[in-house]
Amino acid sequence: MPNRTVFSKKRLLFLQTVCVCLTLVTAVGGCLSAAAAVSTDAYSWYTRPSKDNQRPPLPSEATGLAEHHAYALGKDEKVVYLTFDAGYENGNVAKIVDSLKRHDATGAFFILANIVETNPELINEMKDSGFLICNHSKNHPDMSSYADFRKFEAELVSMEDYFSEKMGYPLDKYFRPPEGRLSEQTLAWADEMGYKTILWSLAYADWDNDKQMEPRKALDLIMSRVHNGAIILLHPTSATNAAIMDDLLTRLSDEGYRFGSLDEL
Repeated sequence: MPNRTVFSKKRLLFLQTVCVCLTLVTAVGGCLSAAAAVSTDAYSWYTRPSKDNQRPPLPSEATGLAEHHAYALGKDEKVVYLTFDAGYENGNVAKIVDSLKRHDATGAFFILANIVETNPELINEMKDSGFLICNHSKNHPDMSSYADFRKFEAELVSMEDYFSEKMGYPLDKYFRPPEGRLSEQTLAWADEMGYKTILWSLAYADWDNDKQMEPRKALDLIMSRVHNGAIILLHPTSATNAAIMDDLLTRLSDEGYRFGSLDEL
């Protein structure tokens, strides 16, 4: 006849062990859920211009940049990263590409489908010049409004597929959110797809072709705001940017800045 006391103690010990394990699993699961939770609050990226060429503070809304391989600033040294949002060509994009080549300056172009469709030879020139050609989406929607990862993924993948079919080589794995609209969730989704999200720390109102800043004013404005590790966003369709690019690159070099690649990030 079994010893009921021994049996009861063994059973009690077993039940206690199970309870402890379940408690640990629940606790760990809760921690993982908390760690995996990201904000879906959408906002428009911005930076406030700094004075005396100091690195600007990032928006208080910005969360999860480091965790999700998103960048708005580069190294704290005399380097700038030239980035261009190029949805189409109006003659100015080619002028800016030529300026970059003359100054041996590297750049990253975030493109849409239109410029691939209408100017594949210009895209090849960018590629042959060592510039990064990056994903700005296919149709430029506000992707921060997407509640479904599959919809977010489809917008980037459709651009990837269209580009590779048209050009015969892949896009570089950098993403800039259309309209500068993002959330921590979109950063996490882009990261999951193997993209680094590239924001900016220096920009100015250059996107409206009907409201272009006077070239000298634009040049002085950029130089007054440039700083160590600046990720500079410019629109290459801007007539002003095309007009000042050679002078801008010369002045940056004269100030001791080198032109860095996003690959350094």
